[in-house]
Amino acid sequence: MLVHVVSDIHGNAADLARAADGAEALVVLGDLLDFVDYDDPAQGILAEILGPQATVEFARLRSEGGPGALREYTRRLWADLDDPAALVDAAVRRRYEQMFAVLGAIDVPVWLIPGNVDVPALWPEFLAAYPHLRSVDGEVVEIGEHRVGFVGGVPLPPGMEPRAGVFRAYMREAGEYAAAVEALGPVDVLCSHAPPAVAELAYDVVARTHELTSPTLVEHIREYRPRLALYGHVHAPLTGRARIGPTECVNVGHFRRRGTPAAVRW
Repeated sequence: MLVHVVSDIHGNAADLARAADGAEALVVLGDLLDFVDYDDPAQGILAEILGPQATVEFARLRSEGGPGALREYTRRLWADLDDPAALVDAAVRRRYEQMFAVLGAIDVPVWLIPGNVDVPALWPEFLAAYPHLRSVDGEVVEIGEHRVGFVGGVPLPPGMEPRAGVFRAYMREAGEYAAAVEALGPVDVLCSHAPPAVAELAYDVVARTHELTSPTLVEHIREYRPRLALYGHVHAPLTGRARIGPTECVNVGHFRRRGTPAAVRW
């Protein structure tokens, strides 16, 4: 069975419309939204509301800022607006309306999970119109002859709790995320938004940071030895592919920039 897999779409609706061409199914590993566009500062929700310079400074602080610098910068930006949460919510809904309409026009089954730049609480109202789209965060499903396990979002560092902010990013408490991975049990393919906690897989050479991940993904791979572990999240990885025992771990690529899916036959 030929399955196309994409992650980190970040608003690339034009290429997403063709992502399933030639495949028997499409798997989407999250980040439909373009909150911050690091390639084009004029794009994305942040730029729409606060202007391109806000994106430029956001990107700089993400890679160069000290502890808490990025959080303090965004706090000050939002403080200057009346009801910034309503502005962000409206922008998110406009983008989801477009992205789910594109996914809904695809004529093969589509399985999807949210990434950290998603608001899964809003998904049911968009999914209701498209019965062949299935949100499978925390589930194991049969695709072809294989058991495929899914876990969305990104875990926070241990001891940190999700914060209610202007944008409700899908950041999960470390223990809750670990429990979601453990609950999957044995699978043939493990699909997550975050990479396994292997340094060279999690390091982004452009952002110059190790992206958040969970050791539980590695523990799950070592225990159940799936054939594949597929993920995204790291846009410019130091290494996009590695093995943990017999399991091939593959970053399916930054779809926003690449525009083509990873083709996987299982």
